[in-house]
Amino acid sequence: MKQHELSRAQAWTILGGAAVMLSLAMGMRQSWGLFQPHMMRDIGLTAADFSLAIAIQNIVWGITQPFVGILADRHGVRPVAVFGVLIYGVGIVISIVAHSALVFILGAGLCVGIALSCTASNIAMNVTARTASAAKRMVAMGSVSAIGSLGLTFASPLAQTLITTSGWQVAMVGFLGLVVVMLPAAFLAGRTDKIEVEASTGVPQSVGQAVKEAIGHPGYVVLAIAFFVCGLQLVFITTHLPTYLAICGMDPSVGANALALIGLFNVIGSYLFGWLGGKYSKRLLLGGIYVLRSLFITAYFMLPPTPASTLVFAAAMGTLWLGVVPLVSGLVVHLFGLRYMATLSGIAFFSHQVGSFIGAWGGGLLYSTLGNYDRAWQGAVLIGILAGLFQMTMNVRPSQRMIDERSGALAT
Repeated sequence: MKQHELSRAQAWTILGGAAVMLSLAMGMRQSWGLFQPHMMRDIGLTAADFSLAIAIQNIVWGITQPFVGILADRHGVRPVAVFGVLIYGVGIVISIVAHSALVFILGAGLCVGIALSCTASNIAMNVTARTASAAKRMVAMGSVSAIGSLGLTFASPLAQTLITTSGWQVAMVGFLGLVVVMLPAAFLAGRTDKIEVEASTGVPQSVGQAVKEAIGHPGYVVLAIAFFVCGLQLVFITTHLPTYLAICGMDPSVGANALALIGLFNVIGSYLFGWLGGKYSKRLLLGGIYVLRSLFITAYFMLPPTPASTLVFAAAMGTLWLGVVPLVSGLVVHLFGLRYMATLSGIAFFSHQVGSFIGAWGGGLLYSTLGNYDRAWQGAVLIGILAGLFQMTMNVRPSQRMIDERSGALAT
């Protein structure tokens, strides 16, 4: 089936499945920090142990993402996504019964990390890019990313409510219920496998040749390196903000409400940057997001936190949260086309997850060593500004292969 042969109902069904799958996968993933104080008390984990598990989750996600992308490009999205949902459930079950740091790392770190490779942003954007027409692609990716942001708005309050009323184990059982909902969403998103990828008018390309082409493109290298900072900043906040607020003596509900507000404003930001990316320079928008995040982090941590300032900070950061996803995906398609989008986005995402690893584990390590988060947020700000300025210099000229193919397509 060609993309233009899809009915509106078929397209919305596929995109809806991708959005729900992304929403629940990310909503649960970004709520893990709420469990930290309770698991430290009941299991005997330290802040460094918990941070290490989340850091491993992120680095496993990053390491496996290129290989998952290759599998999705080669064998289709549906088997990859369904496997990811199942392994997500396994990871949560292991976390529920964990009684040591090692077992918790196996569940929350290894299993959930692999699951996110199969169900989160990279796969969802791949589905969206293949389903939407070129003219509507950026808006569609922004829309799916926006809907995908809603997961945090109810996963976080759900978790906090169940933790408060029934304990953290029951809250994780609640997460298992969300995993059940992800399964039909994965099947629906997998219907994109029936859509033929745009035909190449040039020489056929293998996955190895595609990777070599991307690594040799200076713009792609800049994109991947700058993407590191995105992961560091976001995971530092989702992992350590609840603990930081507890240190400051605030009620746990403030942290949960802040995470929910991030998800709510992320809906606005994701759609906004998807729409803007279809009209204006993607590299400038992406660099601007990194710089603005750094400025907001500086303003928040330099002042004594209050519930009001925390919620304002969450709203500001939420607007800039996943707006990077449609921009990065759009740049990959612009440079190299659709054929190996999942693979090339996955490789760039590995850099993002190295940053996530450092943001989660490094933040916990600095807190355990120094007794505060000062050096952690200061480091996140410094490299954020540098990366933003670096991103704005990115070479956005498509690969020579894509220039030749697009010229050939226009000629015909």
